[in-house]
Amino acid sequence: MKHSDYLVPLGKKVRLADHDADDTGEFKNREQADKLLEKHRERLFELQELMYAEDKHALLVILQAMDAGGKDGAIRHIFTGVNPQGCQVTSFKEPTPLESQHDFLWREHFAVPPRRMIGVFNRSYYESVLIVRVHGEISDANAEKRFDAINNFEKLLVENHTSVLKFFLHISKDEQRDRLQARLDHPKKYWKVSDTDLRERKFWDEYVTAYEDVFTRCNTNQAPWYIIPANKKWFRNAVISQILVDTLEGLKMKYPKAEFDRKKMKLT
Repeated sequence: MKHSDYLVPLGKKVRLADHDADDTGEFKNREQADKLLEKHRERLFELQELMYAEDKHALLVILQAMDAGGKDGAIRHIFTGVNPQGCQVTSFKEPTPLESQHDFLWREHFAVPPRRMIGVFNRSYYESVLIVRVHGEISDANAEKRFDAINNFEKLLVENHTSVLKFFLHISKDEQRDRLQARLDHPKKYWKVSDTDLRERKFWDEYVTAYEDVFTRCNTNQAPWYIIPANKKWFRNAVISQILVDTLEGLKMKYPKAEFDRKKMKLT
């Protein structure tokens, strides 16, 4: 699988309309993708254990999407086999009064994974250049300053051996409608839909524009964006898991050398 097909090109204006949310790449059906996902889960477990033992690297995975884009599902399906002691998931909601008293990156910096760990952000500091911009709470000039701050923040993380991967789960407006309606109709899932979800859907075009600016201004070699076709959940999972495996394998990690002669260690 060529995950570079979903890597946002550097220095170019991004248009989401150019990206097919229904794309399934080389897969002919769900069964093929699920087999690959299972293989990736096993490899992620091995790589996470290796990263924990080596104690030199961390991995930060950022998931962004429109409402009902599948962030929770991606986390559940991709990371289900990872040792919980080596993985932490943080969901970012509306800032608390305390968080609002600090700079917009403060709460996320606290949640950045330490060495050894995989950290997953369900939404992130990018909300501070998305929802607030859509609703006119910050000016374009302030948004530009935040773009620069985000780029510098991610550069700092990478320089301190944290790999940063950013995924936008790309669904169509029709797919969002169908998913929200399916939740409303389900006796055990209706609670997942709020009035806010329905209100925000009216701003779909504005969110598209805001995301396109994010992909253009905050896409770097050290912290790249991937636009993942996500109308087909099984394809979303296969592609993201492939990128995670490739990224961790690219770190060329090794188990640390023993500080003692293991052959001379005899238990009695």
